[in-house]
Amino acid sequence: YHVGKDHKRHLLVHLIREAGWPQVLVFTRTKHGANRLVQQIERAGIAAAAIHGNKSQAARTRALADFKAGRIVALVATEVAARGLDIKELPAVVNYELPNVPEDYVHRIGRTARAGMDGCAVSLVAPDEAGLLRDIERLLRQAIPSRPLPDFEIPVEQPATQAPAAGHPRSGAAPAAADGQRRNASRPRRGGGRRPQRGAGQHSRSR
Repeated sequence: YHVGKDHKRHLLVHLIREAGWPQVLVFTRTKHGANRLVQQIERAGIAAAAIHGNKSQAARTRALADFKAGRIVALVATEVAARGLDIKELPAVVNYELPNVPEDYVHRIGRTARAGMDGCAVSLVAPDEAGLLRDIERLLRQAIPSRPLPDFEIPVEQPATQAPAAGHPRSGAAPAAADGQRRNASRPRRGGGRRPQRGAGQHSRSR
């Protein structure tokens, strides 16, 4: 799927819920990106954990055990930390960020559809990753199938308001809202009635 970078996490949550994946291995390029993504999708109510080089061996072992036992749905991993992982019957792999090295893409998607099981690999491609996508397609010698971007809800995030300095009220400023009262509570939902975009790419895999 072609999707804006700021909307990737919302699309990921939508795909996990719509597909009903009991498990999904999600790849990011950086450790901090993995930690941030775990926090974001957990706020959406999806159990997740990260494994990367900054995690202790005990923490990585615990996260993998929870993933295999079904206690978490999304395991977010960096390339190096995911090497050597043995996860059977993995239904889905998501490239949240495309790898810098095209060969790593092949290794990532090879973790699903093992032993004759069905599985799929999904890539979320931001505009600045178009070059990485071309490199992968050049390695594969084929285009990665694209899919229309589905309608998915983008939660409204209220901007933080900064209070004026004490003793210097802003001229003409409106009175502060009462505690618990939300401003701009109603904003149009993104995607409603909009023509779907075209996107890349989802691989259905069956061996």
